[in-house]
Amino acid sequence: MEAVTNDNIIVNVINQLDEPFLITWHGIKQRRTSWQDGVLGTNCPIPPHSNWTYKFQMKDQIGTYMYYPSTLLHRAVGGFGAINIQQRSVISIPYPAPAGEFTLLVGDWYKSADNKALQKRLDSGLSLPQPDGLLINGLHQSAIFTGQKGSHTLQEVYESIDIHAGQSVAVLVTLRAHVLKNFYIVASSRFTKPVLTTTAILQYEGSKTQASLPLPIGPTYQIHWSMKQARTIRLNLTANAARPNPQGSFHYGAIKVVRTLVLANTKTKINGKLRYAVNGVSYVDPTTPLKLADWFNIPGVFKLNSTKDTPVPGPAVLGVSVYGITLHDYVEIVFQNTEAAIQSWHLDGSSFYVVGYGSGTWTPKLRKKYNLADGISRHTVQVYPASWTAVMVSMDNKGMWNLRSQIWERRYLGQQVYLKVWNDEKSLFTEADIPLNALRCGKAK
Repeated sequence: MEAVTNDNIIVNVINQLDEPFLITWHGIKQRRTSWQDGVLGTNCPIPPHSNWTYKFQMKDQIGTYMYYPSTLLHRAVGGFGAINIQQRSVISIPYPAPAGEFTLLVGDWYKSADNKALQKRLDSGLSLPQPDGLLINGLHQSAIFTGQKGSHTLQEVYESIDIHAGQSVAVLVTLRAHVLKNFYIVASSRFTKPVLTTTAILQYEGSKTQASLPLPIGPTYQIHWSMKQARTIRLNLTANAARPNPQGSFHYGAIKVVRTLVLANTKTKINGKLRYAVNGVSYVDPTTPLKLADWFNIPGVFKLNSTKDTPVPGPAVLGVSVYGITLHDYVEIVFQNTEAAIQSWHLDGSSFYVVGYGSGTWTPKLRKKYNLADGISRHTVQVYPASWTAVMVSMDNKGMWNLRSQIWERRYLGQQVYLKVWNDEKSLFTEADIPLNALRCGKAK
């Protein structure tokens, strides 16, 4: 999807599956319109053999984002793509305009099982097997991108970049070789056994395409390119999608934090089956979307703040985790990873500043090590094994917002919560009314 900042978008999704279906817009903030977020906490799923129309605005955003199915295990078999939002013509970019732009979508792939088989495996209490491989734009070792010779001065030069599940980044690549050559773009997994890898080719216009060869190998996807030479092009690299908004930031380090959430992920078993929990609660979607229950004051769907702000001892339980946040509160969120696997967390509706990370268990004393000057603005952040990551976020977007693991098995089996950002004011300036075409389900029928 191609758009310009502040464009209004209308997407009609026709569900020809035999299962309910939703698409979410990963990294799109949905200002005032969590109704359009496309997750089960905000939307009733689109019934089989019917359609539903999303309407939302790319409000005050530029960058590369992503759309994909949010229901069941549909994401495992496709239905995803990039969302590229360009800046308005009156907003300059901090470098000469690139001669071209390519979007690379990096993800894993199971070739021996469909989404229903994978879902059945998780429902039975088993973990998913290792993926069979990696893809770049749906292809394994056969994607080709072509540029022309030119020149550009790069501010930084990298041979590889870590991109974690749900993240993306834009890089400038300058083609300036004296002879026509082809170069490999390599994506490889890290913290996995075995390590998975795939390749694409960046070639000069007019050069003869080389055969893609197996390479020595080095969810994180590491993008390597063996080039130091292309008239400048821009690569939008996404692993499952948004580069930070380069329009500037406020002095986030000078804002008083009014609430701290320390969210610890755990792998557990409940009723003899594999589950993942956050602060002792493994999330289960109610039949009535949280947003509809909240809007119509339907009781018995969820209880605010029933999940604690900090980790608790004892066995995990199934539940519905919803934190109540006052609109415009400034919140510190610490992701505590107690496991030996890398984590990736995504927040709908907002972006946050990554202010710190480290090994071991987080304590308040570690705030002294925070970067309060020039932290990275992201909507998805990684947490390394047996480590923590801290972010700060201004909750200035009213609505019901999903905070979830971007590792699909973990999200499906309970590693997610919701943040209800609200105040008592009834105003279209802070939140849009329920759409006229909103689907009803559960207790909201």
